[in-house]
Amino acid sequence: RGIEFMLKEEVILVDREDNETGTAEKLEAHRSGQLHRAFSVMVWDPRGRLLLQRRQVGKYHSGGLWTNTCCGHPRPGEPVGDAAARRLSEEMGFVCELEPIGTFTYRADLDAGLVEHEFVHVFQGVYSGPIAPNPEECDGYSWSTPEVIRKQIAAVPECFSAWFRKYVEAGWPIAPPS
Repeated sequence: RGIEFMLKEEVILVDREDNETGTAEKLEAHRSGQLHRAFSVMVWDPRGRLLLQRRQVGKYHSGGLWTNTCCGHPRPGEPVGDAAARRLSEEMGFVCELEPIGTFTYRADLDAGLVEHEFVHVFQGVYSGPIAPNPEECDGYSWSTPEVIRKQIAAVPECFSAWFRKYVEAGWPIAPPS
């Protein structure tokens, strides 16, 4: 796909209620801090551990940081749930049933002068099979309990993505689906 394609991808601009207001190039939306639609996926194993990924170190922002299982942006006209399933397969190399569990809006300053300002649809699923991360997206993965994640973020917050720290501060992830 290449970074040029990825940065020219369009994101869906939204208002505070997630009503579409237009589109923008992904990089421009992150330079200007425009509110746009996104998703985050939290995949659990049957033991109650969350699958974390370490973002590929060469990513255009937040490279090398630990974060939730996967995240991204739906394309214009693409249902958010379809986009979440697509990116889970593209980033982590597996599919599982995902269920929507809520939305979360945040704004965070990132490295390289970029800003994440997102209306995020959060999905979760349970999975226990093989994982085949895409090396262009992910530099590693780990299964961890919410308690351990909270302790790690308290100890070394700079090792985690800005959005994942905000999720944890707000009480996400809560627990695996029952």
